[in-house]
Amino acid sequence: MEAMRDRILVVEDEKDVRDMIRIHLKAAGFDVLEAHNGAEGLAIAKQDLPAVIILDLMMPEMSGVEVCRALRRNPTTSRIPILMLTAKSTEDDKVVGFECGADDYVTKPFSPRELVLRVRAVARRQPDQGVAKPIPVRSGKMQLDRGTMTASMGGKKLALTSTEFRLLELLVRRVGNIQSREVLLSEVWGYEASLDTRTVDTHVRRLRDKLGTTGKFIETVRGSGYRLNAVAV
Repeated sequence: MEAMRDRILVVEDEKDVRDMIRIHLKAAGFDVLEAHNGAEGLAIAKQDLPAVIILDLMMPEMSGVEVCRALRRNPTTSRIPILMLTAKSTEDDKVVGFECGADDYVTKPFSPRELVLRVRAVARRQPDQGVAKPIPVRSGKMQLDRGTMTASMGGKKLALTSTEFRLLELLVRRVGNIQSREVLLSEVWGYEASLDTRTVDTHVRRLRDKLGTTGKFIETVRGSGYRLNAVAV
């Protein structure tokens, strides 16, 4: 079954929060599916393949982290963007969300308008279309394949999420050039630059860790953004 661009799955155990999210998403023109626990959300995701999943982190029985990992392990749901929704806001909690494969992290209490903007941005993302298979990009020891959204270093596959892959690909394509957080938010996440999110910084840290010794070549340019040093490729 093909994923619908305008169908959003909300997995949240608090009815008041689900109702509020549903009202604002419907007002923005989305169809909304709802699940009140993780197991139900996982089943709906596999059956209906929504365009975006809004997933609460803290749920009884099956947590959002467990659901997120299960979604990423399943080939049919592995590419669905996931916005993790939680009352926790510490850096460790964010890292846990990103480690399991979430694309972004929204902390309660949140602005419904901002949530809708984020959902609209990731829902617009489309896989590459066309008959021709994208040609892998090679830069030194690094190889990136847009067709499968996989990357390898020295022949060893890197365990990247789809968002981490897009971030790495943009930095490789613009090696040596500074990319501001606003540019990265716009081109990797599809967000408006006005959105207040630290997801760029957290993803860069995760990407550095996964690149190992090569990660040090993703430089922080204070006050400007990030740059992949040409030495790395």
